[in-house]
Amino acid sequence: MAEERWAVAHIFSSFNNTMITVTDITGAETLAKVSGGMVVKAARNESSPYAAMQMASKVAEQVLAKGITGVHIRVRAPGGNHHRSPGTGAQAAIRTLARTGLRIGRIEDATPLPHDGTRPKGGNRGRRI
Repeated sequence: MAEERWAVAHIFSSFNNTMITVTDITGAETLAKVSGGMVVKAARNESSPYAAMQMASKVAEQVLAKGITGVHIRVRAPGGNHHRSPGTGAQAAIRTLARTGLRIGRIEDATPLPHDGTRPKGGNRGRRI
């Protein structure tokens, strides 16, 4: 059997957009990159699970053509003093990457955590709906 080649899929998923970037193991060379605006027409759909599925299949196609057999996944939400949970596109993207024939290695959370930076917006009692 041929030697396995691994890469890292960085999935940034906010509530407004989803971006998938695939790099080599070191993170130095970008192998493929797709964002929500590249697959859907309406801006409101950029963060949808459907867009994430389209993006993941597009990325997988490009990466498989370059001889990559497996990916480690790093999921990132906006973090800091923003939302700490990734948007709806992250889970759909991971599921689609697995279905396309790529092997999935580690899945880790790369959300930045605040160590007391600026004060979050929303006032004393938070955002009230």
